[in-house]
Amino acid sequence: MGLIQIDSVNVLVRSQELPLFARLGPHPRSMIADATANGELFEYWVHEASHVPTEHHHLHRWRMEGTHKWERYWTMTKRRPGYLDEVLRRIELDGPLASGDLNERVGKKGTWWDWDDGKVALEHLFWSGEITAVRRPYDFARVYDLTHRVIPPHVMATPTPSETDARKALLMLAAKHHGVGTMQDLTDYHRQKNPPCKPLLDELVEDGQLLLAQVQGWEKPAYLHPQAKLPRRIDACAFLSPFDPVCWNRNRSERLFGFHYRIEIYTPAPKRIYGYYVLPILWGDSLVGRVDLKADRHNSVLLVQGSYAEPGVPMDELATDVVRELRSMAGWLGLERVHIADRGDLASTLVRVAGHYSSS
Repeated sequence: MGLIQIDSVNVLVRSQELPLFARLGPHPRSMIADATANGELFEYWVHEASHVPTEHHHLHRWRMEGTHKWERYWTMTKRRPGYLDEVLRRIELDGPLASGDLNERVGKKGTWWDWDDGKVALEHLFWSGEITAVRRPYDFARVYDLTHRVIPPHVMATPTPSETDARKALLMLAAKHHGVGTMQDLTDYHRQKNPPCKPLLDELVEDGQLLLAQVQGWEKPAYLHPQAKLPRRIDACAFLSPFDPVCWNRNRSERLFGFHYRIEIYTPAPKRIYGYYVLPILWGDSLVGRVDLKADRHNSVLLVQGSYAEPGVPMDELATDVVRELRSMAGWLGLERVHIADRGDLASTLVRVAGHYSSS
């Protein structure tokens, strides 16, 4: 995948854990934290906030060295010249800290993005690569430290490529992870802009590193990675995070799978169609349905609050695999049982299949 997008919503499990479960099944839930502690992963703004291989650190330095248009940062530096150096000096002398350690707020916090100067300073230093961060396990807060004290020395010693070469390398990585994709697919993966990437893609095609392709049903031309393979059969059943690379690009998932998917977390409850935290179901090589899941940790229950299948999908066959996957997920999360609510066209079949399993 090349990166794992981070999200703080924890109604089921933090979203960054779900792509690993979808691909590996039950595994130690400390895997991401362990990989970070071992110097294999670092966090940066790539496809939003993301866990990224440290071996790719040099490919993101052009972004770190750039100037961003962040109004709160410029306003702060005008009001408090030298404050960034003070924060950096404190980390250097006192060690890692969280934004709460610099809290200067007086009174109640306002909106979600109502950051004080300490948070703004830390986030700017994080963006610029002067500091990096790991997530604190008990409250998910970033803990910031000097980059060279976190990223392995051999990674820091990797030469910094030009912006052009780094962008090309990222486009090649995106093509490798996709197999085939449009320009927008490839640029979206690492959140690059289209205009500077168009001539770079032309150069990659001219050099034979990417192949031009036409995909049936796609209006725009596609780029094929030369090493892309088409397996004869995919035997899979998995629940995908809303931020899984397979489906985070909604336009691409519709083009590939004919599957219309939108996150309804921020939709008022009466207007939701499928539910609050809905995961697409990958079955074989298709997206065939969705489940609205919640971990009721107090009662040790995995709640299936809604379950839906796409038209024409064989319900019984799908339900057998989905029930198996639900039980596997419940065990992985340390939950004792699964409860399937009577909501959605797949629900009754899931209940019947789950009941059959329970009695056999």
